[in-house]
Amino acid sequence: MNIHAADIHITPDSSLADAVRHAREMRRLGQATDVTIHLAPGIYFPYESLRLRPEDSGLTIAGNNAVISGGLKITNWKKQGKLMVADVPDFNGRPIDFRQLWVNGSKAVRARSVSVGFADGSDPFEQMPRIRAYDKKNRILWVPKVAVAKIMNAPYAEMVLHEMWCTSNLRIKSIDIQGDSAAVRFHNPEAKLQFEHPWPSPMTPDTGHPSPFYLANAKELLDEPGEWYHDIRAHKLYYMPRQGETVREAIVPVLETLVDVVGCAERPVRNITMKGITFAYTTWMRPSEKGHVPLQAGMFLTEAYKLRPQIDRPNNHKLDNQGWLGRADAAVELRYAEDVNFNNCHFEHLGGSGLDYVVGCRGGTATHCTFTDIAMNGYVCGSFSPEGLETHLPYAPTDFREVCIGQTVSDCDFHDVTNEDWGCVAIAAGYVNGITIDHNTIHDVSYTGISLGWGWNRDSVCMRDNRVHANLIYNYAQHMYDCAGIYTLGNQPGTVISENVVRDIARPTYVHDPNHWFYLYTDEGSSNITIRDNWTPEEKFLQNANGPGNVWENNGPNVNENIKRNAGKR
Repeated sequence: MNIHAADIHITPDSSLADAVRHAREMRRLGQATDVTIHLAPGIYFPYESLRLRPEDSGLTIAGNNAVISGGLKITNWKKQGKLMVADVPDFNGRPIDFRQLWVNGSKAVRARSVSVGFADGSDPFEQMPRIRAYDKKNRILWVPKVAVAKIMNAPYAEMVLHEMWCTSNLRIKSIDIQGDSAAVRFHNPEAKLQFEHPWPSPMTPDTGHPSPFYLANAKELLDEPGEWYHDIRAHKLYYMPRQGETVREAIVPVLETLVDVVGCAERPVRNITMKGITFAYTTWMRPSEKGHVPLQAGMFLTEAYKLRPQIDRPNNHKLDNQGWLGRADAAVELRYAEDVNFNNCHFEHLGGSGLDYVVGCRGGTATHCTFTDIAMNGYVCGSFSPEGLETHLPYAPTDFREVCIGQTVSDCDFHDVTNEDWGCVAIAAGYVNGITIDHNTIHDVSYTGISLGWGWNRDSVCMRDNRVHANLIYNYAQHMYDCAGIYTLGNQPGTVISENVVRDIARPTYVHDPNHWFYLYTDEGSSNITIRDNWTPEEKFLQNANGPGNVWENNGPNVNENIKRNAGKR
């Protein structure tokens, strides 16, 4: 008998990794060519990332109200004054740390100096204090004394610093009071990175818009309902309940990645489908261990400094800085994979990014998915400069198998993403080729909606034939400017941005330049891109240091009404 397809049914008490191995063996032994693993409703708790390898090609994992969770339940809460207190258990034989907590399904606020929220619905971050001076030579940030008075003895306090189009997470090393000011110093490596890298920079008082900041992760800041603090030394978790709240369920994340799809250039993983699955409860711990100093879109600097004299670059303006980058973890990551698809999946309650086609992927769709409550980027695709390539250099790999080609993200909903790293975006596509981004609805994000391209360079690279079509983007730039609903970088022949609707930008007062926002923005090196028939309330666009070949046609408020009606998730 020739068996072509088979089904495996498992429950949350079963091991998903064992089911994957069972399916692998069925194919190896010729018992099936295609296998579907059916997940019964419930929560699946892996103790490490689920790895899908080339031997798993042809697999489908189908969920029915199934959640793959990287979280650990915290129980045995006890009342202590206004607080609830619980012991934090070990996980898999080790003590844990984490940067997120969800109580009764809602994200709690890591204890911070800014209010959790105001009854009138106004933005509490409007109350952030501003820096007073920025001493690069001595690596000191000067702030008002009153701003740090509560945390003088806090062992692991952090500063979140707003700087143009990014925010940095800086672990505080010491605070010295001088008069009505305080000199704040930070741990390495972020201290070196923060004070050596020129872009993005914090704004000082002489600009008229000095950078705001807030403080986090100190028990002394735990003073409002909805906030929490983890005492890592005592293994205690403190939470201040909201009015009338009973802690029915509390979850802390213990994994950074839930699913790793890992092939190689010579033998990729092929034809994997995941449908109807929720990926939830992850963290990303680098900011707690090494700080977080990004360049853009959450891509963090590993080294960066100003150049004197500047570098001459043919076809480009002179380069005044160098930088090398790393990339945050995502809940689901793919490397060297072909046609790995996600349908009707949810990516939520995540401390890193959501779904990431990292390198060497061919095809693959994300359709009818929801991305929400995500700390960083929602959907990520393609290289953002390999670790060893200076990020302003053109990326044209000799082995084209490295390039992500032909991905599709369509009919997805993105909201409340970028809710910790404000410089991230809903959809981040770097050095991509033939990507299709269409009919997505994007709203309530901290910065840009869709970012397409990378490199700040107009030279010929691996990008081309990308398509951004009929997306609906609104309520963007809630915390950062120098942004757009749709933003591009680099030389992208054949790329078309068409029939999108971009409207309703947020207007925080603490941004570095209140006029530096746009609906459409072709930034440095953008070349050979067609931008046409996009509806925006006004023609507020920017073309900054562009290369040749860009075509702008019929963009603004006079676009056909059908385009307005048809944009967004179908």
